[in-house]
Amino acid sequence: MLDNISLYWFTDTAASSARIYWENTRAGFGGLSRGRIELQMAASVFPHEIFCPPKAWAEALWPNLFYWNELDKGGHFAAFEQPKLFTEELRKAFRSRRG
Repeated sequence: MLDNISLYWFTDTAASSARIYWENTRAGFGGLSRGRIELQMAASVFPHEIFCPPKAWAEALWPNLFYWNELDKGGHFAAFEQPKLFTEELRKAFRSRRG
């Protein structure tokens, strides 16, 4: 975590990295109100994330949602907090996409 914070501090990019949060707050619904995304989508919802949309919202805006899973632990930094779960989710989500 300190490496991550140091990277933003020493490169003077903390403000630009926070911009996404500011923009999403102004957009409403955690940024989900910006319209439909037609790409294939997978979602792993960690309970301590900043914003956890209901599946119905995701399905309405992501018509090609092929994977959805709500986990019982983890948060905004899931890859740091729960690396094993995060990796398992990536594998589960994209296993069905293999040709």
